[in-house]
Amino acid sequence: MKLFVGLGNPGPKYSGNRHNIGFMALERIAAQLRFTAWRRKFDGLVAEGDIGGERVLLLKPETYMNDSGRAVGEAARFHKIDLADIVLFHDELDLDPARVKVKVGGGNAGHKGLRSTSAHVGNEYVRVRIGIGHPGHKDAVTHYVLGDFAKAEAAWIEPLLDAIATSAGWLAKGDTARFQSDVARLTAPTSEPAPAKAAPAKPVPAAKPARHPAGERASKSQNAIAENLKKWLASKTGKSD
Repeated sequence: MKLFVGLGNPGPKYSGNRHNIGFMALERIAAQLRFTAWRRKFDGLVAEGDIGGERVLLLKPETYMNDSGRAVGEAARFHKIDLADIVLFHDELDLDPARVKVKVGGGNAGHKGLRSTSAHVGNEYVRVRIGIGHPGHKDAVTHYVLGDFAKAEAAWIEPLLDAIATSAGWLAKGDTARFQSDVARLTAPTSEPAPAKAAPAKPVPAAKPARHPAGERASKSQNAIAENLKKWLASKTGKSD
């Protein structure tokens, strides 16, 4: 069995917070892949289902972020789940919004949920780091992560959550690289359509030479004179053309 854990804070007050994107990811997996209804267990909410032939337990700890590890430890010990089979989804300040990176172990970068989990089960579990961006100054971090996503951010959050759920089978199989690449592919911006080619310009007709009435009259007069001269010569010689 695999244990997928989402980090967040319980209750409607926090449901739209940036800090709760781990909860959001699990909720999208449960809904899209038709897991069981959520029920209370292990100091949290759990749902069960199959992903790609692998049995998966979803867990949203209800012990608040700074004590998330207690629920994770209870679930892992009860089901005898190895550390390598624990996959934890959490918000990541050091990644741009909509970026997802996966790693095993490593530092906790001040994230209280990660710190608590490592304290209860060890450090070498799989981390799905979901980028939310950084407010720009460390003094603004707490307000930022405990603030709700702006409505405009749904434009990247919704496709990202769908991509995570669609690609979750690779996590269940332990192929973290393929999961990461699939999420990146599914959330890549579509290329702009090529601009329509302009229709070839129609050739501009050559301008007609300007008419000069005075010149035309002079030409006609000259022709008449030449014709009369030709007739006169013919009458003198008795020849004609």
